[in-house]
Amino acid sequence: MKSPITVSVTGGAGQVAYSLLFRLVSGEVFGPDQPIHLIIKEVPEFVGALEGVKMELEDCAFPLLHKITVTDRDEEAFRGANWALLVGAAPRQPGMERKDLLAVNAATFRDQGRAINRTAASDVRILVVGNPCNTNCLIAMNHAPDIPRGRWAALTRLDENRAKAQLALRSGRPVSEVTHMAIWGNHSTTQYPDFEHARIGGRPATEVIEDRQWLENDFIQMVQKRGAQVLAARGKSSAASAASAVIDHLKSAIVPTEGDGWFSAAVLSDGNPYGIPDGLVFSFPCRSDGQGNYHIVEGLQLSHFARQKLQLTTDELLSERNDVRDLL
Repeated sequence: MKSPITVSVTGGAGQVAYSLLFRLVSGEVFGPDQPIHLIIKEVPEFVGALEGVKMELEDCAFPLLHKITVTDRDEEAFRGANWALLVGAAPRQPGMERKDLLAVNAATFRDQGRAINRTAASDVRILVVGNPCNTNCLIAMNHAPDIPRGRWAALTRLDENRAKAQLALRSGRPVSEVTHMAIWGNHSTTQYPDFEHARIGGRPATEVIEDRQWLENDFIQMVQKRGAQVLAARGKSSAASAASAVIDHLKSAIVPTEGDGWFSAAVLSDGNPYGIPDGLVFSFPCRSDGQGNYHIVEGLQLSHFARQKLQLTTDELLSERNDVRDLL
């Protein structure tokens, strides 16, 4: 049996974490011989509920669950962490603009970045899930100067999964046949799900689905607005699907990417090959070396249509960065 690794999860009493924690320690992600020390953080008012989650985890008798630590302190939450999953964030309230949500969450991610910088393991990797995740990631990253910026990512795998599902439904093919689906830009309604490079059964998606109008309009809007549709239908934000996307992201990060495939992740844009301004956390098609390191796929030809979409999401991210410039 290997030595335990430490995985930190914030927002531990929330719905996403509740769907995530049990899968993290089951062996599904890090392997059947990897013990895990799980550190779960919550704000003080929800630590009581978190104790209930801890009891349930204990009651599952997971062989790989080495230890559970519950805390409401950032310093304790990331101590020795090999992976830090920043799931917790204040939810968007009715009438709240995206700018308002940024203002509410900015200080939280600033403080978490500082704590990660001080207390995490030397090989820590960080995935930001709490929204607006791209800019929250940028804030935390800028307050952790000792951690290489290539170890940070924000979650856009949920958007990729949503896009794959829609292409599969439209084409009548299994979702396993949908590959090379890239999400560009922000995890928001400006993101660009790139159908032009996607493949279905090894063929270009545009050949399998010949309705270009549907691809350019209905498909993109369905992916961009899927979260709002889920919220309207169940009265709560996406939880199980978000947790599943975290699992998928982690697997992609710790297993070398096969062949010419890729996965979507929002990483720092510095030196990217597509002309995106430096200093943004921007979703690109990425590959992994299996060590938790992300490499942006190079050489993709972007159409005029795609370039227009990328400009919209770039402008939004620039605006978000400007809104939190005092915290960068």
